[in-house]
This record gives sequence, structure tokens and C-alpha cells, in this order.
Amino acid sequence: MRTYKIEAGTAQHIGNRPQQNDRVALFTAARAPGYVLAVLADGNTSPIGPDQALLTSKHLFDEFRVGDAPSLPRLTELLRDIAQEAHAVIKMNPIAAVAEPHSALALLVLTPQAQLVWAHVGDARIYHFRGETCLMRTSDSDYVDHLVHHDQLPPDAARKHRSSRLLNNALGNSLKDPHVSTGTQQGLQAGDSLMLCSDGLWQLFRHEELAAAVARNTPRQAAERLIAKAAERAQGKGDNCSMAIIKLVAMAS
Repeated sequence: MRTYKIEAGTAQHIGNRPQQNDRVALFTAARAPGYVLAVLADGNTSPIGPDQALLTSKHLFDEFRVGDAPSLPRLTELLRDIAQEAHAVIKMNPIAAVAEPHSALALLVLTPQAQLVWAHVGDARIYHFRGETCLMRTSDSDYVDHLVHHDQLPPDAARKHRSSRLLNNALGNSLKDPHVSTGTQQGLQAGDSLMLCSDGLWQLFRHEELAAAVARNTPRQAAERLIAKAAERAQGKGDNCSMAIIKLVAMAS
């Protein structure tokens, strides 16, 4: 069982865009006491996809039952189901026939047994910090490998997938189902931090900077300082900037 308490928060800033297309939330589930789900969805030109991703996440997480023992494979399957169901429902939206409402997605479940399960689609990112050290960060490498080995694409073409509508890895893409990258981590401890963020944030920072900001501040303070610094670095061209921060803090003895 965990030996820490959780401090968490979410934050958003519109940047220099005309509207906020990101969505971010933290959920608990009545049928899975002690479990926390973090969701971050980053829309392309509309919040339709991200809104659906949050609705689907909450619905399926509310229905999740722990069972007799925690199961990382079951949690991994839950996150896959969220991504795939959200993708299917987004494509059913009438607006999708005119303008595809794509969305990147990052999902993270924290269990009472100090375990972490994560999944992501597209360029939303997940980080695991220990103090000011980055232990894990997601990337596109798994999807690039999938394109090379499953779709038989040349490596150079696979690495340029963002410029191709056919290869774009996103919820709501009518031409291709999303590739869901997943992972697990056990043995979380006090001093660890977890972060989900959109590309409006992570593209402007080295992972060492993110780790330091989160380690030295409360979630709210870290978010405020990162948003301010992102606006400064974007120089009037900032994207929507969103994040969820979860800190594992030692309990007072």
C-alpha cells in the first residue's frame, strides 16, 4: 500500500489561440476506491474531440470495478478501451463529415498499491519524475516503430507522420485508427511526481526544467510558473497550454 499522500491540480491557458481546444481533468471512481485517473486531450481546431475524450474517460472509469486484486493488464485494457471508444464516438459526430475534430490523448491511472498505468495517442505527453530527475517520458517512438514494422513504411516516411493526414495518430482520424501506446510502473514513492501536458507546454521546455519546476513547487505554483514562462518563450505565438500535475508527498510521521 502507498506511504504517501497525493497533491494534485490541473491548469490551462489559451495562449495566443482564438479558443481553448484542450481539456484536462482528474477523476476518482466510486467502484474503485483510492484509484485516480488523469486525462488530458488536445484538440486540433475544435474542442469536440477533447470533450468526448473526457466524457468517455469518466463513463468507463466510473464503471470500472477493481475485483479481488489489482490488475495492471486490466487497467491497461481500460485505458485502451477509453481511447478506442472515444475515437469511435468522435467519428460519429455529424461535424466529423465536414471538419475532422482530431484529438491527442494522455491517460494515467494511479493505484493505491503505488502503481502507475499510462496510455497516450499522439503528441500529448506523460512524465514521471523522481525529485528533479525524469525517470520516464512518452514520445512518438513507439508509433514510429509501429509504422515501420506493422505498416511496412520506410523509417524516414514514418518519422514524418505528422505531415501526413493518413498517418496522423489521433482520435477522430477517419483514415486510420489510433495507435495506443501503453506502459506501467510499480514502486512509486514519496518524492515522485507525474505530469500530463499538451504540446503547447512540452515543446517549450527541456524535461529537466519541467522536473525542477514540479519538484520545487506545489502543483498550483508549478503550473502558474510554467504557464508564465511558456507565454514568455512563445513570444506571441503560443498554443493552448494545459497540464495535470500529481505529486506524491511523504505523510507526516
